[in-house]
Amino acid sequence: MAKESMKAREVKRARLAAKYAERRAELKKTVNAAYDGDPDKLQAAYEAAQKLQALPKNASPIRKHNRCSITGRPKGYMRTFGLSRIQFREMASKGLIPGVKKASW
Repeated sequence: MAKESMKAREVKRARLAAKYAERRAELKKTVNAAYDGDPDKLQAAYEAAQKLQALPKNASPIRKHNRCSITGRPKGYMRTFGLSRIQFREMASKGLIPGVKKASW
């Protein structure tokens, strides 16, 4: 089991990323528009880049880390199910995951 503080930190990061997602998208769009070569857009892009850097670090979705939804384990994470490999195997063996069965031949 992961420490509760680590799980809480990930929840906080997810909440912050969702809160600032729209604002980050607008600023990034402005920054990327400067590559058209228009000198007027260059100043606006510079200001947008400054505002983008002023946002909290944890507002970036890149800083989130995938964790098992049950145990909080960060390694051996299976994206399709949102579980660690250990929890996935236990639940699949008990038949708790629909559509998954043990292969045997």
